[in-house]
Amino acid sequence: MGRRVAVALLVVGVLAAPVWAQRRDDATLRQNERTLQQTQKQLKEERAKVVEARKRETSLLSELEGFELTVDKKRRELGALSRRISKMRTEIQGLEEEIRRLETQRAGQQELLSRRLRAMYKLQKQGGALPVVLAGDDPMTQAVQLRHLTTLATVDARLIQEYRGTSEGLTERKGRVEEQRRELASLRAKVDEERHEMDREAARRRGLLAKVREERAYHERMVGELSEAAKRLEALIRELQARQRRVAKLPPGKGVEPPAIGFGTLRGTLPWPTDGRIVEAFGEQVHPRFGTRTFKRGVDIEAGEGTGIVAVAVGHVVYTGWFKGYGNLIILDHGNDYYTLYAHAAEIHVREGEDVRQGQVIGTVGDTGSLAGPRLYFEVRYQGRPQDPAEWLRRRG
Repeated sequence: MGRRVAVALLVVGVLAAPVWAQRRDDATLRQNERTLQQTQKQLKEERAKVVEARKRETSLLSELEGFELTVDKKRRELGALSRRISKMRTEIQGLEEEIRRLETQRAGQQELLSRRLRAMYKLQKQGGALPVVLAGDDPMTQAVQLRHLTTLATVDARLIQEYRGTSEGLTERKGRVEEQRRELASLRAKVDEERHEMDREAARRRGLLAKVREERAYHERMVGELSEAAKRLEALIRELQARQRRVAKLPPGKGVEPPAIGFGTLRGTLPWPTDGRIVEAFGEQVHPRFGTRTFKRGVDIEAGEGTGIVAVAVGHVVYTGWFKGYGNLIILDHGNDYYTLYAHAAEIHVREGEDVRQGQVIGTVGDTGSLAGPRLYFEVRYQGRPQDPAEWLRRRG
């Protein structure tokens, strides 16, 4: 009996073994699937972190440009709003003057109508106008008096109509004044909102510039990006040169010394492009804190924001617009392969294709693209190669 039970159990165990093995394999598979899903989730999160890190590693110049373009846009919007507010104030003042005039006019009309009403009341107490007209025996006299009465009635009707017109005009202008005052209040609120947004963007820009000044990693990244920007500017100037030569049908330059004709005769006599002083000179620069070496192809002239920028010589405007690393940029062609460049402008007052005279205001000083506040970046180039602007500008006593 015991043997039969043992044999039975053995048979059951043998038959159940594949079932348990299958269940164990299923559990292992599910565990592996969960592990795979967790791994995929972790991988997705890591990829997202990489993408976010790459976003944070975007170009400092692009980030700075974004802040500056937003601030510039807000500044222009504020200017437009200020002009609308000024115009609306003028319109309100005009309406208020009209209201005062109409009120004076209506007061006169009221006085005249009051006198007529008092006269009519007295006449009515005497039995009315018609018995007076018909009291006489002379038909001619009656006709004259009746015509006079008709004329008075017509005048009274006109007075009433004028009074109504004046009152309606007064009501309409008062309504317009109230409407414009509400719009004026809305514009002022919009100005405050735009100014706050501009201040926020300006604060973010200052924060980035502070990092560039104080943290080596940011400083070195910016130096590299500015070097690339300088190369792009040189490529632009070569392109402009080629275009101007095609227009003038001139052969390429041979790399000789600047000719002493035209612009070349002005060395040492050029007027300063703005009223300021050179704070960063032409040539190699060594950063006092980080020791990085850069080559400056122009000079930085420190000047108050909004100070005029003038053309240093007669020339032709071949480029105006935003250029990454330089902000608002103006390039003038002076002939014989001479060019001058004016960067960091707040406003540009000339257009491409325009001819300018020496001393003409072509823009205003600003801090677009500048890392150190309002200043003018100024270059002189011959055949695309930078010249020391200090050698071209008139010496100051």
